[in-house]
Amino acid sequence: MKIIGIDPGLRNMGWGVIAVDGPRLRHVANGIVHSEGSELGPRLATLYRGLCDVIAEHAPVAAAVEQTFVNKDAVGTLKLGQARGIALLAPASVGIEIGEYAPNAVKKSVVGVGHAAKEQIQHMVRFMLPGVAFEGPDAADALAVAICHAHHLQGRSLRIKIKA
Repeated sequence: MKIIGIDPGLRNMGWGVIAVDGPRLRHVANGIVHSEGSELGPRLATLYRGLCDVIAEHAPVAAAVEQTFVNKDAVGTLKLGQARGIALLAPASVGIEIGEYAPNAVKKSVVGVGHAAKEQIQHMVRFMLPGVAFEGPDAADALAVAICHAHHLQGRSLRIKIKA
C-alpha cells in the first residue's frame, strides 16, 4: 500500500510517498511543489496542479496531511489554511481517504516525543527509510506525516484483529 504524506505550505508544499508492507516501510519518492508570485489564486492553482501530478504519478491509496497550528499572524495563518485546503482537496478529488495529524502527534509517532526538533525527526525518518535523500526539509516533514499515518493504520488494523 502506498501512502502520501503532505506538509502544507503556500510557497513550498512538501510531499513524500512511502510503501507499506505489513510492518515494513519503504521510501518511494519525495519532493516539494513550489509556488511563486504574489497573487494567491495562481499560487494555489500551481500547488493543486503539482500535487495532483504527484498523486497521478505515484498512485497512493491513502493520504495524510499535517494540521496547521495557529500563530500570532492571523493573515499568515489564513493563507496557510488555504494551502492546507489544497493539500486536502487534491487527494480527496480522486477518492483517496485522508488522515489528519497534529504536528506533535507526528513527532511522537516518529521520534517518540511530541516536542522533537526537526533534526531529530529527519534522523528518525532516515533510520526508518534507509537510503532516503530528502528534496528539502518540507519533503522530510511530509515523509514523517506519511510514517505517522502508516503507524496509525497498523495500530487500527491490529485493534480490529484483536476484536475479531
